[in-house]
Amino acid sequence: MIVSATIEKALSEQAFPIRDGVFVAVAGPSGAGKDTLMDFARRHFAERSDAIVFVRRIVTRPADTSNEDHDTISKEAFDKAHAEGRFSISWKANGLCYALPAEVDDILRKGGVVVANVSRAAIPEIEARYRNVAVIIVTAPAEVLAERLAGRGRESHDEILARLERNANYANGTPGATVIDNSGTLEEGGARFVTALSKALAWSAVCDSI
Repeated sequence: MIVSATIEKALSEQAFPIRDGVFVAVAGPSGAGKDTLMDFARRHFAERSDAIVFVRRIVTRPADTSNEDHDTISKEAFDKAHAEGRFSISWKANGLCYALPAEVDDILRKGGVVVANVSRAAIPEIEARYRNVAVIIVTAPAEVLAERLAGRGRESHDEILARLERNANYANGTPGATVIDNSGTLEEGGARFVTALSKALAWSAVCDSI
């Protein structure tokens, strides 16, 4: 049977928001240590990789070992993939294009937990697509962020100051978010992050009955 494009579009729209699973949106200013905490938690939950999935971002930026472990794609390939519906969520920031793979939808429909590093600006789109969203804001004092950003050697002093000014009130305007101060040791920040993800796992186990 041939289904018209109009019917396909209507069926697709009815499928959202996805009501199963939990999407954990991890956001925070550069230098806060989001990827470090995600790596820590990935190791902690290694034996539960069927239930909690740490999703790699797709970015129109060359791979860089001093940066996050993302999947690199050209702008042309990004636009083509977007047009073909191969992304679940996409956004733009700092002159780059970002996306998460379409497989995210499948993981959530099966009741899993998805953890992804996202831009704060993408959270409204995420909350529109998925019913169960837990937002975790990872941050640190300005002096700690400045030291970490300087250590990367990718920005000038003035660029770092401008970035810190933009991120001065990062956690504000995100009601209900769990805020993690990651200025201490990895074990301290990692423990807080793992606790937040454990709550998301517990939520995913009952959200289909709520």
